[in-house]
Amino acid sequence: MISLTNIAIRRGRQVLFEKASLQVHAGQRMGVIGANGCGKSSLFALFLGELEVDDGELAIDDRDVIAHVAQQSPTGAGSAVDYVMDGDQELLEIQAGLDAAEESNSDVHLLHERMDSIDGYTAESRASRLLHGLGFSADEFGKAVSDFSGGWRMRLNLARALMCRSDILLLDEPTNHLDLPAILWLERWLKQYEGILLVVSHDRDFLDEVCTRIAHIENQQVKLYTGNYSQFEAQRAEHLAQQQALFTRQQKDIKHIQSYVDRFRYKASKARQAQSRLKMLERMEKIAPAHADSPFRFHFPEPKKQPHHLLGLTDAAVGYGDITVLDKISLNLSAGDRLGLLGVNGAGKSTLVKALSTGSTLLRGERTLSKDTQIGYFAQHQLELLYPKSSPIEHLAEVAPDDREQEHRSYLGRFGFSGERIFEPVAPFSGGEKARLVLALMIRQGPNLLLLDEPTNHLDLEMRQALSIALIEYTGALVVISHDRHLLRSVCDELLIVHDGIVDRFTQSLDDYPQWLKDREQKEEEIVSKWLPQAEKQLTRKELRQQQAQLRERLKPLYTKVKTLEKTLGASQERLVKLDAQLADETIYTDHSRKEELKNLLKEHASVKADIESLEWEWLDANEQLEQAR
Repeated sequence: MISLTNIAIRRGRQVLFEKASLQVHAGQRMGVIGANGCGKSSLFALFLGELEVDDGELAIDDRDVIAHVAQQSPTGAGSAVDYVMDGDQELLEIQAGLDAAEESNSDVHLLHERMDSIDGYTAESRASRLLHGLGFSADEFGKAVSDFSGGWRMRLNLARALMCRSDILLLDEPTNHLDLPAILWLERWLKQYEGILLVVSHDRDFLDEVCTRIAHIENQQVKLYTGNYSQFEAQRAEHLAQQQALFTRQQKDIKHIQSYVDRFRYKASKARQAQSRLKMLERMEKIAPAHADSPFRFHFPEPKKQPHHLLGLTDAAVGYGDITVLDKISLNLSAGDRLGLLGVNGAGKSTLVKALSTGSTLLRGERTLSKDTQIGYFAQHQLELLYPKSSPIEHLAEVAPDDREQEHRSYLGRFGFSGERIFEPVAPFSGGEKARLVLALMIRQGPNLLLLDEPTNHLDLEMRQALSIALIEYTGALVVISHDRHLLRSVCDELLIVHDGIVDRFTQSLDDYPQWLKDREQKEEEIVSKWLPQAEKQLTRKELRQQQAQLRERLKPLYTKVKTLEKTLGASQERLVKLDAQLADETIYTDHSRKEELKNLLKEHASVKADIESLEWEWLDANEQLEQAR
């Protein structure tokens, strides 16, 4: 059991908790939610012994084993399966004891009995199944940890935490680096977990599937709700709906969607979209009050022009260099189309969206774009394209130079930027704040076609809800890649599935997608089941490593390219930091004798920044080539 009694936690002047209490028992799966900065991570740090309470009492049984996902990216030449197995600390202790006992010819039968009691002899099989569930293929189990990209290394950290036979499991945003198939597998695994599970997540469907209780952090307190996230919303909505001012704001949101339905439900070309909004409206009436006090309020402006044909690919192939990722693509986007893209990581969803956005990944075929098409493209790398030293209001002024400062303030306020925050440099902003700013800048430009690649990755639940509402009302066309099932279900009228090098229409519903995946996974499971016993009986770890070494040798040219780009990119980024420091010296702008030096610095700064942008694209492309080659 975990027990908090009247605790207080302060960070400097900020009070995170004041006389807060909480009890969690074995078998309970609790979702921990609350606004960014409310103290969710501090609560986990407290349980891990990294933080102490300023007042009150924390009680955790000293015998309880706590597992959590390491935030540092792992490195090393050890294999993936060995790295995951090392998550079982007791197994490591027994193995070390056996090695020592065999050297001294001691009696080892007690250690072997302990090994048997913890299922130590099947540890490699268990670790392999964890890796398979999280999306690793069988031929990657023996690959060196350092050969994986950053996102896949974080999956290794998650697998290692699950490998630990823990009494308490702490998961902070476990779905961030997972695709939808891996999320569905993780949901099934966690529902079988017998200890105490505490999970922080902004994925409402994930919380609905996994959690039996919700701990909501608000106003320095922890309030407990029985049930999953949707049940929490209903309970909280009942309370908030009693507050007339908040209830009025909720009704305003519903009115926006209802007006769309009333305008288009009897218009043949818009009937399907109107019906979709009508279904969402029915759901929204139940959940909107729980978010009525959200600080985020924004809407997409009506596109100035909405041509019928927006964008198309005909007999297209997309990929990188000599590597074709997807082939035989014929796709036409028309006004009002609302498409969601399904598929595992690495299947080619982002490659397809890049081809739609700029044509950068188009290898063959034709890309046709209407002269009146205005594309709004959101991808994770765009967060890094913000100017570190510029403020939100300076970024907005570039996009909307004719707007007055008060209009800028009002607009940014709808995205949660207010007060002096709008004048501060964006460099130290969190990932969520940068994502909100990029969305704000994109929306302000009034696109009639949105291409959204994982737009919710850094957003909290309140911002996700606000984005869903804004996209429901949006009258332009959109294509969305997301593992957030609530977003896909809310805003998409049609689904495409990217798999096995092609793009297909997914004729079933999003709720049928797990079964579609399960049917495919069963075939893969048969392969893994055949592979595991053979590997355990016939191949030693040394032999497996030798096999994987041969595979790495074949992929060495691509590895070398990625490493070289990383090194060059790192050097350029270091140089940019030094140039920023030099340009921050106010005297260089006032000392006329340094005029030429300033000119050269500005020129080099622009050049290095352009090089970094180009190198980042090359690095992303090289990584995708490597993943495909594997």
